[in-house]
Amino acid sequence: MPVVVVTDSSSRLPASLADRYGIRQVPLHLTMDGNDYLEGVDDIPADIISTPGVTTSGANPHEMTVAFEEAIAASDGAGVVGVFMSRRLSGTWGAARLAAEKFPGLVRIVDSRSVGLAVGFTAIGAAQAASDGADRDRVYESAIRQAATVDSLICVHQLDNLRQSGRISAASKMLGSALAIKPILHMVDGVLSLRERHRTFSKALSKMADAAVESADDRPVTLGIQHSQSPELAREFAEQLRGRLRAVTSELVVDLGPVLGCHVGPGAIGLALATHLEPVDGTADADPGAH
Repeated sequence: MPVVVVTDSSSRLPASLADRYGIRQVPLHLTMDGNDYLEGVDDIPADIISTPGVTTSGANPHEMTVAFEEAIAASDGAGVVGVFMSRRLSGTWGAARLAAEKFPGLVRIVDSRSVGLAVGFTAIGAAQAASDGADRDRVYESAIRQAATVDSLICVHQLDNLRQSGRISAASKMLGSALAIKPILHMVDGVLSLRERHRTFSKALSKMADAAVESADDRPVTLGIQHSQSPELAREFAEQLRGRLRAVTSELVVDLGPVLGCHVGPGAIGLALATHLEPVDGTADADPGAH
């Protein structure tokens, strides 16, 4: 059996796509009014991302241990590679490291240094290597290479959610405090930082598209569009990018989900762009609104 890839629910891979590649997703947590919800498992109220007082947390070491036990068994001893959101944004990577110590020589852990579909694309890259027969170490190396080459940007309507959650750098807090601007954020050293700011959301989206074209540099790309309760705008943005990128080998439009949605607020649009990923099987079967 091939090496099994484990990731977290921030990866936003639709179940059909995760099943196709044998990727296992460990759910993240949301807490509201004393109730603990598991992302991708429980029925979570749609308005949770706009509800004051909601908190989020990563998977804990026990949950990771169970996930690794099951994945090791499914791999028939080939082992596991875990691909998780940036350690600077969540304790999930740390929990995975603790859990991995219980399985010496069987589990390797990757800090994707990103979040959202960038994590998902890194996990897919690892799973593609596993399906080609790569051993655990080579799958791990594939994930590291993929994580280093996936670009991730997001445009949000305001910075309040990110400020309150502490998921944006101190420098970005200061840059965004003076005006009611529409910021474009990107991942730098595993944290969200301000890339640009614009007076209108449409202008910010246009500039984010420019950034995607520049990053692609005429190369074939895997395109991922993410949204927070804005599916129509996400599809329009994807169509716009298809018309500007030279070759889109695979495309995926997904919602950001409740955990990430709580941090970026409603209306956010993000993109993940992979220039070193093989064409992704099954994207046509994935439900654009699915987890």
